[in-house]
Amino acid sequence: MEELEYPFRAEWLMKKKRSLKKQLLAEEGISFLKKRIAILGGSTTDEIRNMLELFLLNYGIKASFYESEYNRYYEDGMFDNPELEVFAPEIIYIHTSARNITEWPTVSDSRECVDRKLDAVFDKFAGLWGHLEEKYHCPVIQNNFELPFYRLLGNQDACFFQGKVNFVSRLNLRFYEYAEKHRNFYIHDIHYEAASYGLEKWSAPFYWHMYKYAMCVPAIPYTAYNVALIIKSLFGKNKKALALDLDNTLWGGVIGDDGAESIEIGQETSLGQTYSEFQSYLKELKQIGVLLTVISKNNEDTAKTGFGREDSVLSLRDFAAFTANWEPKDRNLVRTAAELNLLPEAFVFVDDNPAEREIVRQGVLGAAVPEIGEVEQYLQVLDRAGYFEVTELSADDQKRSEMYRANAERSRAQAQFADYGEYLLSLNMKGNIRPFEADYMARIAQLSNKSNQFNLTTRRYTQTEIETIAASERYITLYGKLEDKFGDNGVVSVIIGEIRGKELHLDLWLMSCRVLKRDMEYAMMDELVKVSKERGISDIFGYYYPTPKNSMVKEFFALQGFQKIREDEKGNTEWKFSIPEIYEQKNNVIQVNGREKQV
Repeated sequence: MEELEYPFRAEWLMKKKRSLKKQLLAEEGISFLKKRIAILGGSTTDEIRNMLELFLLNYGIKASFYESEYNRYYEDGMFDNPELEVFAPEIIYIHTSARNITEWPTVSDSRECVDRKLDAVFDKFAGLWGHLEEKYHCPVIQNNFELPFYRLLGNQDACFFQGKVNFVSRLNLRFYEYAEKHRNFYIHDIHYEAASYGLEKWSAPFYWHMYKYAMCVPAIPYTAYNVALIIKSLFGKNKKALALDLDNTLWGGVIGDDGAESIEIGQETSLGQTYSEFQSYLKELKQIGVLLTVISKNNEDTAKTGFGREDSVLSLRDFAAFTANWEPKDRNLVRTAAELNLLPEAFVFVDDNPAEREIVRQGVLGAAVPEIGEVEQYLQVLDRAGYFEVTELSADDQKRSEMYRANAERSRAQAQFADYGEYLLSLNMKGNIRPFEADYMARIAQLSNKSNQFNLTTRRYTQTEIETIAASERYITLYGKLEDKFGDNGVVSVIIGEIRGKELHLDLWLMSCRVLKRDMEYAMMDELVKVSKERGISDIFGYYYPTPKNSMVKEFFALQGFQKIREDEKGNTEWKFSIPEIYEQKNNVIQVNGREKQV
């Protein structure tokens, strides 16, 4: 819903929240991901909950909520709480603020006394976090602290150890250190939000004393929006790629008319500097795994000359796909998505032309099409919209663009072979297929939440759940890595199966679409059978639950030799594979775990 995309009208959203909620719930074709979210508040949280619910619905997440009583965040989380235990939260959000700090330093305190107060505040929170992790095994989102709304020591409040600004800054650093060391613990940065909104307005005392809100009421949608960004990222709702226009988007001017030598880019003019800054931001996005693509109405050869300039920050190698022609941009976006094995809804379309934006908005449902404003606003609009909110940053994320570029090289190589089997053998593929290991837990959880097209059950797992399953003897787990002569694809396939006597029931089987038609699924099947036989398994049961996105794997189990044993009116199917005494391997093109291929 466009009204819920950044930049939004916050106060209008609060007035219209009920009607907007009805519209979102009434939309056809949406299969909501249902999640249970506990809000433990140090202040009033009812409007925060209402707005959070709205933003999550817009991301396809239908939340049910547990909400603590006013300022009972610690008691509800730390002590016996049958209601919360029955609720069984899948996310816990602790909404506290500087108003919840009760042990502030005074000007008469010694450094040692201030340190003890700091330790006491931090230890209280750390004890709560540890208890919640042990009790509920789910992600915890914790507010950091905004700056205090007054400075007793003026500018020196930041550097004197007795200052409140100094105290808050040190506390926040302790929170960040904890987050760095503890998986499934995430900081919600109200410190930045308050500064961005304007601390004087954000912390207006009227709203605290009248309503016990930690921020002014008009700012509530902004804090709810940012919490929603974290949650949608945890459950795989991030966008994956940018589709970028060129003229007056990545540089000033029209390259077809002005020529590459006359477009505005670089440090010679203020306008050129603005475009260079935006290109620098895009290059940074690429470093966190965002795919950059071009969709431009231009002659391709002419369009590419803009990146040949010495002062262009971006080069042609930064783009996973480049399309410049005179066809409608909505069609080109769909083609680009297919080329990269992505869904069109994974894209954010960035174009200075409002007519082009509307064409893509109407023609590619689900793709994000922000109102980017003037060039000076491009960067901030994209950044604050949070399309690519980071909750985990793996090595695979940082080299994703190169992985897709290597896929393009594979496609070109394939064109040289008449026989597809010979092409696969020419790739010299090597796979590692092993039980889940600590180094890959974050990537495995990320895949379970991101993979939609090649995901047979579309089960979603948090990292804590993945770690618990990996440590249990009740499960067989496998992850698959694949590399070839063009590069390393990283972890691309995941299997989770629950052992019930001599049966193995597959809860999850997924694969990244960037390795489709490379026989990795057959290599995974071979290894699954091998491990199952070692564990005394006689029968493997697989399940397919159809969604609007995973129809491509409807007959997947049949290709693996399973027999369909049940199907209901919704198309949900159950399959059975009885492990033969002599199993004939299906993969003969990938060398797995250092073993020779069986040809």
